[in-house]
Amino acid sequence: MRRSIPAIAIAAILTLALAACGSSSSTTSTGSGSSGASGTVNGAGATFSAPIYMQWGSTLKGQGVTVNYQGVGSGAGIAQLQAGTVDFAGSDPPLAPADKALLKKGPVTQLPMALGAITVSYNLSGVKAGLKLDGATIADIFLKKITKWNDPAIAKLNPGITLPSTAITVVHRSDSSGTTKGFAQFLADFSPQWKSQVGVDKTLKWPTGTGAKGNDGVAAAIKQTPGAVGYVEQAYALQNNFTYASVKNSSGNYIAPTLDSTSAAADGITVPPDLGIVAINSPNPQAYPITSQTFVVMYTDLCKDGGMTSSNAKAMKAFVDYGLGDGQPVLKQLSYAALPSSVLTPAKAAAAKLTCNGTAIS
Repeated sequence: MRRSIPAIAIAAILTLALAACGSSSSTTSTGSGSSGASGTVNGAGATFSAPIYMQWGSTLKGQGVTVNYQGVGSGAGIAQLQAGTVDFAGSDPPLAPADKALLKKGPVTQLPMALGAITVSYNLSGVKAGLKLDGATIADIFLKKITKWNDPAIAKLNPGITLPSTAITVVHRSDSSGTTKGFAQFLADFSPQWKSQVGVDKTLKWPTGTGAKGNDGVAAAIKQTPGAVGYVEQAYALQNNFTYASVKNSSGNYIAPTLDSTSAAADGITVPPDLGIVAINSPNPQAYPITSQTFVVMYTDLCKDGGMTSSNAKAMKAFVDYGLGDGQPVLKQLSYAALPSSVLTPAKAAAAKLTCNGTAIS
């Protein structure tokens, strides 16, 4: 992997999940995995979901399945799947028509695997808890219209909190990132100026700020810079002991990013036929509004179109079956939210349709 996540616990998971090469002897598999699978699965993409796939890979290693995953950003993951250098891509946004057009070898399957909060994390001396922000104000910070922490717009949202005059340093992603696209979508929903001038995509022309690669890179930059603010997935924020804001949702409630409020974002979510769910700005009054979903994307025929061997295709099936089964309760330990049954059930049905040279994988 190109850089380690700045936390001892997750770094240990990375070592277990990525240091292995080749396959090992199969042992008893979990009830939600493919029995007897033994092989290697290579993936790349979202840093948002990297701790999940590292942990799942660590567990599956003892069952004969090796999972190698590189957190290089959602856009790079899709590009590597297109180039045929990985077996699956990790992507936070659902596949756009342009993405599907690039994956020309055959039909693709995108499986939602988890939900996670995109926090607005900050490094501000004297303000350790309780800061409230809304979409319009966050957008103005990232548009460089608000440059001091004691700006009247922030102070109005936070009566009773003494805000310092510290200059705000914006930190954003420099790579092609699904976390960026989700965060930008949230800002665009509340700021016409953001929508028209910056837009919503995996890569943006930022009006201000310092770029860093990956959730881990943004987290490191925030930690090192007094007055900094940036958007990072909650697991990275917690590992760095960050303070993060409660954010006003579409119902007008200020909601802190917790497992419960993240799960609430998917309560009643619309699930399209291709499973391309979007959890940003959920209408649920209890939902944290900057909640992202994350997907595993692969060719539906893992062998004919995806280029996998039969044994590695079985390993891939074991990986996704575990993720959608026994791996779901593990998410809480990593500060991610499990999928609700309304999403999990169709995801399992789609996983059951994965094939190798046209034959179902058992």
